[in-house]
Amino acid sequence: MLNAIWLILVGGALCVAALGGPEHLKDVIDSIFASAKSAVQLVIGLVGVMVFFLGLMRIAFDAGLRDVIARKLTPITRRLFPEVPADHPAMGAMIMNMASNVLGMGNAATPFGLKAMSELAKLNNHSGSASNAMVLFLAINASAITLLPPLGTVGVRAAANSTDPWAIWMPTLFATACSTAAAVLAYTLLGRLSIFRHRPETPGDATAQSREFPEVTPVESGLTAPPEAPLVGKLRTLVVVAVALGMCLMIGNNFLNAYQSDGLVMAIRAILQAWALPILLVAVLLYGFSKRVRVYDSMVAGGRDALDVAYMIVPYLVVILVAVAMFRASGALEVVIGFLDPWTSRIGVPAEVLPMALIRPLSGSGALGVMSEIFNAHGPDSFIGLLTSTLMGSTETTFYILAVYLGAAGVVDGRHALFACLVGDVTGFFAAVAACHFFFG
Repeated sequence: MLNAIWLILVGGALCVAALGGPEHLKDVIDSIFASAKSAVQLVIGLVGVMVFFLGLMRIAFDAGLRDVIARKLTPITRRLFPEVPADHPAMGAMIMNMASNVLGMGNAATPFGLKAMSELAKLNNHSGSASNAMVLFLAINASAITLLPPLGTVGVRAAANSTDPWAIWMPTLFATACSTAAAVLAYTLLGRLSIFRHRPETPGDATAQSREFPEVTPVESGLTAPPEAPLVGKLRTLVVVAVALGMCLMIGNNFLNAYQSDGLVMAIRAILQAWALPILLVAVLLYGFSKRVRVYDSMVAGGRDALDVAYMIVPYLVVILVAVAMFRASGALEVVIGFLDPWTSRIGVPAEVLPMALIRPLSGSGALGVMSEIFNAHGPDSFIGLLTSTLMGSTETTFYILAVYLGAAGVVDGRHALFACLVGDVTGFFAAVAACHFFFG
C-alpha cells in the first residue's frame, strides 16, 4: 500500500506542477533537493537521541528491569502480543516505547520503538512482511494515547502568547484515547481479511536466516561487575538512597513553591513538565547502579545499536519526505483541500484547519509550520487555533512512523498497518473536533 501512496504523491505532484507551468515545476524540483537534505539532517539529529536513549535502555535491561516490567505487565502484553515471549528484548523495548508515549515523551519513545521493531524482526518468520505484533505495535504508536499534556504543542502555544497554553490537554487526551481504541479495533478486524494474510515464505531466504541471533545476557557482554564486598554493597545502597532522597526533596520544594504561587493544578503541571524526564533518567541510572551494572560501558554498547538502526532508516525516510515535499510544493495539497472544504464545513470543521489534518500524518515539521502559520493568522486562542493545537497533539506522523519503523525491521510489506493507522488518524480527527466543540464552543 505504501508503494501506491508514494506513487500517488509523486505522480500527483508532477501532474499538478506541469499544469502550472515551468516555474511551478521548478519549485517542485527544488523541493526534492531541499527535502532530501532536510531528511538526512533529521536522521543526523535523531542519531544522538537514539544513542543516548538506547544506551539508557541497555542499562535497564542489563540490570534486569526488563524482566521486572515484563512480569508486572505480562497479563496485558500477553493478550496484546501473544507471539512475543515475555522475556524477549522486543517486549521490554515495546513497553518502554509505549510508556514514553503515554507520558508525552515522544523523543524518548522513538529510539525504543526502533529497537522494538528490530527485535520483532528476529521473531518474524515471514521475511519482508510485517508480523501481527509489528502491525499492532505500529497501530498503537501511530495513535499514541497521551495521558500527560503534549508539552511540545503547549510550548508553541505559550511562545505564541496564548493566555492558556494548557487548554488543549483534556481535548487531546480524549482524542488520543479514541484514536488508539479505533486503531486497535481496526487491526483486529482487518487482520481477519484474506487480503492481509502473510505472503508465503521463500525457502532458504537469506534474510530470514540472518535473524537467528542468540540472546546476549549481561554476564556474556561483560557489563556487570564480579561479586563485591559487603561493605561496598552497603555504600552502594547508601548512595542510591541519598540520591533518591535528594531528588524527592528537590521535587517537593519545587512543588511547594509552585503551589504557593500558582495553585494546585498549575503546580502539578509544572512538576510534570519539568521533572518527568529527569525522574526517568535518574531512576534507570540508580537502578543500574544498585544492580552493579557498569553503566558507562552499558550506555556505549546500547549506543552502537542506535548507529546500526540509523543506517537502515536513511533511505526510507528520504524517499517518503521527498514525496511529501513535492506534493505540497506542487499545490496539489491545496487542490485536495479545496475539494474537501464543502463537505467538512458541514460538520463544523473550518477550512483553515484542513492543511493541518492532511499534513499531520505526513510530516511533523510540516505540521509544525502549518500550526505556526495558523497562529499568526487567527491567534492561538481562537477556535481555529485551539482545534489546530488539538489536532497537532492528538495524532502522529503516520507515514513517518511507518517508513522509519518498517525500515528498521527491514519490512517492505506492512500488510494492514497503514489502514489501521489511518483509521486511528481519522477517528482522532473527528474526536478532536467533537472535543473542541464541547470544551470551547
